[in-house]
Amino acid sequence: MKLERLIAMIYKLLHHEVLSASVLAEQFQVSQRTIYRDIDVLCAAGLPIVSYQGSGGGYGIMNGYKMDKSLLGAYDVNSLITVLGSLSTVFQDQRAQSTIERLQNIAPEHHHSNLAINFNTYRTEPHALLFLRQGITDTRVVRFDYINANNEHKAREIEPLWLHFKYSTWYVQGFCRTRQDYREFRLSRMMNVELTEEHFQAHPLSPQEPIHAEQEWNTLLENILIRVAPQALSEALDQFQQADKEFQTDGSMIMRIPVYQPLEAKWLRSTLLSFGDGIEVLEPIELRSILKQQLQQALNLYPEV
Repeated sequence: MKLERLIAMIYKLLHHEVLSASVLAEQFQVSQRTIYRDIDVLCAAGLPIVSYQGSGGGYGIMNGYKMDKSLLGAYDVNSLITVLGSLSTVFQDQRAQSTIERLQNIAPEHHHSNLAINFNTYRTEPHALLFLRQGITDTRVVRFDYINANNEHKAREIEPLWLHFKYSTWYVQGFCRTRQDYREFRLSRMMNVELTEEHFQAHPLSPQEPIHAEQEWNTLLENILIRVAPQALSEALDQFQQADKEFQTDGSMIMRIPVYQPLEAKWLRSTLLSFGDGIEVLEPIELRSILKQQLQQALNLYPEV
């Protein structure tokens, strides 16, 4: 797209002192002759581009020319740069990097962001995010093996529509051809992710309207009550951030935690048991019984001890 190339070229020239025609041609994947024509167009539009001759020569913006920075404030620009920088690292997205360069041109000088974001991917299979992002962009089918909440191993084939990051984990939403319905998959449980060459038709589902199961779950939450020992406070606070908390005189803490179907929530049992004697469940009584039974089953694995 010529217009998009011209806009990108303006930002590059603003960000760099001097760029040669060969460098610009390589970056935009066009001939040097095309770059010369683009420079003529930009000069005709009133942009003060100067040609520098000799070794290290090329094109640059006239000294003293500044781009209007009034549209975005320092906070806006630096926050956008930080977020885009994290995403460009995760997805190896050259377009995001190009946008960062443009934003850096309108960022106030000597002003640094006080925000840092890390969209870590250590829980996901290598290249899984890249394949899924490409599948969404190119409307291509993705195949993978999946371990569901019941520990069942199933091969899945989806038409990916949406990637989102929540609870420190990446998820993908799309149309599952196995279930013939929209489903959400946790990337940490996906294996052997494959981006196929098969294309699918765009879905009527708006990309601004992802499938949020939480909207339905909020009406089905039940509270559990736990006592956290002093030596387990930091870990419990990390794990149960949305709990109501109350300190006790002995240094322990009572937490009231809203959980969706707590008696069926396997993740909850595993989490509570991982604290050992650092956490005691007070309510519901049925959950205490379930945990006691699981502890006994675990002890039965070590009869010789």
